[in-house]
Amino acid sequence: MGWSEDRNVHLDYRFAPGGARAQQFAKELLTLQPDVILAFSTPVTAAFQRETRTIPIVFIGVADAIAQGFVRSLAHPDGNLTGLTMYEASVSGKYLHMLKEIAPQLTHAAFIANPKTAPYYDVYLRGAKVAAPSLGIEVVFTPIENDAADVERAITAFARAVPKGSLVVVGDSTTDANRHLIISLAAQYRLPAVYWNTFFVTEGGLMSYGVDWVHEFGQAAFYVDRILRGVNPPIFRYRQRPST
Repeated sequence: MGWSEDRNVHLDYRFAPGGARAQQFAKELLTLQPDVILAFSTPVTAAFQRETRTIPIVFIGVADAIAQGFVRSLAHPDGNLTGLTMYEASVSGKYLHMLKEIAPQLTHAAFIANPKTAPYYDVYLRGAKVAAPSLGIEVVFTPIENDAADVERAITAFARAVPKGSLVVVGDSTTDANRHLIISLAAQYRLPAVYWNTFFVTEGGLMSYGVDWVHEFGQAAFYVDRILRGVNPPIFRYRQRPST
C-alpha cells in the first residue's frame, strides 16, 4: 500500500501475551503520540480504549466488538475504534452442529474457557445454550485457569463424569498456551473436540472453525492505510466471516 518502515512510516511494537502488562504498554505507546494504533485481542483493545478516546484504534482478534463495548454497531462504529470482529454469538451453534455431525451419539459438550483471559466467553456460552436443545446436547461450562494442572483437572473431571461428552475450546490465550495438553487429553479420553483456530488441527486436534488469521491481519492493513491517509475511523465497517 505504499508504506515502508524507516522510509515513510515508523512502527513501535509491544507484546502482551494474554493481556499481561497491556495497560502498561498502552500508556507507554501513547506517550509516543502515534497516528494510529493496531490492537490485537480483546484485552489489548480494552487497555487502549481506557487510555485514549482520540487516537484511532484498529482492532483485530476481537470477539463480538459490540458486546465488548468497543463499537456501538457494525454499521456505525462511532468513537475512535474500528476494525474486525472475529465472531458473533451464533458461531457457538456452528460448533455444536459440527460436533453432532461427527459424533451423533454425544449428549454433552464441555465449553472450555478462562473467564479472566476470555471475558467475552459468556456471549458465546449463551449462544451455545440457545442452539443446544434442538441438537439434544447439554452445554457444561468448564472454566479453567492459566495453569496446566488446572486444565488437566477440568477436562479429566468432565470426561469421567460424562460418558458421551465432547469439547468446545473457546479462543483465548489460555487455551492457546495449553493447546498441546488439551489436544492430548481430548485424544486420551476420546472426546470429539472443535477448536477456534486451525493451528489446533495442524497440531493434532480434530477440527476447527474460525477466522483466517493471515487474512485478518491483511485486512487490518487496509484500515491503517486509510487512517494514515487522513480518513476518519468511524466510516469503516467490516464483519469478518469465519472459515473452516
